[in-house]
Amino acid sequence: MQAIIEIENLTKDYEVGFWRKRKVRALDGLSLNVNLGEIFGFLGANGAGKTTTLKLLMRLIFPTGGGARILGRDIADIAMHNQIGYLPENPYFYDYLTAREFLEYCGELFGYGQIERSKRAADLLSRVRLEEKKWDIQLRKFSKGMLQRVGLAQALINDPQVVFLDEPMSGLDPVGRREVRDLIAGMRQEGKTVFMCSHILSDIEVLCDRVAILKRGQLANVGNLDELRQRAGDRNHVEIVATGSDADTLRFHLPEGDQYQLTSTASGLRIEVADEKDIDEVITALRRTGGKLVSVQPVRQSLEELFLS
Repeated sequence: MQAIIEIENLTKDYEVGFWRKRKVRALDGLSLNVNLGEIFGFLGANGAGKTTTLKLLMRLIFPTGGGARILGRDIADIAMHNQIGYLPENPYFYDYLTAREFLEYCGELFGYGQIERSKRAADLLSRVRLEEKKWDIQLRKFSKGMLQRVGLAQALINDPQVVFLDEPMSGLDPVGRREVRDLIAGMRQEGKTVFMCSHILSDIEVLCDRVAILKRGQLANVGNLDELRQRAGDRNHVEIVATGSDADTLRFHLPEGDQYQLTSTASGLRIEVADEKDIDEVITALRRTGGKLVSVQPVRQSLEELFLS
């Protein structure tokens, strides 16, 4: 695979304190590659160094050590920025402009002529599902979710090859999240590479080809979800849902052992078994107690569980 983003031993220290200054390491020797055409998820708790990494890649701040290349060119190469798009976590726009005016202004910065930038602005505002009646309203009157849509549109104004998104779902309602998720998935179909940070792990799990987990400024793990689950010792448990029987009665008819985990829920009884060979025992016990089998399905470790582990 061709590496589009190459990060090598990237390090960033900040000075803190007033009288007695001391250095705090926000990013510590980060090294990873992001391949052409993939959606790459960048995860970590607050303060882990995610936004610092993006700011370093965007050359908004400068590294203490190490370096990075995007599209085969050093991040210090300003001309390379013509081919990338960036949505910061807390974007600030000229709020006296309308959405249409702001996008046309961004298009002019990239050298588009008046006709072309007007067309691109209209196309992108439609693409991010901003109502047309809102296009000529000042940004100061927009909600957080509406501003987020405008931010996504400006990140795509130059038709970039690589798109960096810092919390792209921030401020969006469930419908908006679904629309933006579809938009990001569509970028993969166009051959774009997406590097995104998000706290909404379900969206990362659906969208991303690979993920990296950052912990206290250091890379804790990187790979696709199946690889990470295997490294974390994930086992393929099976979940059985049943009705018509209670936990105490069913447990009496099951073999002794801790391989059966029974939980009573509002919709019935949930039985988790560690191995497929234990399913027959549960079904037999259900028949003896007059219970009804509702479903049998594998249970994989969620990204949230993986992240917390």
